[in-house]
Amino acid sequence: MTSNTETESEQVAAETLGYEQARDELIDVVRRLEAGGTTLEESLALWERGEELARVCRRWLEGARARLDAALAEEAGEDGDGRGGREG
Repeated sequence: MTSNTETESEQVAAETLGYEQARDELIDVVRRLEAGGTTLEESLALWERGEELARVCRRWLEGARARLDAALAEEAGEDGDGRGGREG
């Protein structure tokens, strides 16, 4: 069984993963779960890791969306101030 200290260090490690790393590991976890042949305890550990990796990916995507929205809002603000816009 995993101790609390190991679980916390695994969570910190997952949070420092880049999006592509977390996504690739998540794909591997899903493949292993779909392949079967693991014990219940191993399957549960894989499931928990998959949930953790999915959260990491979701945070990255939400951050990217926020940055994109901010950039688009800034661009719209610049277009709406009368500079550089076209009027028909």
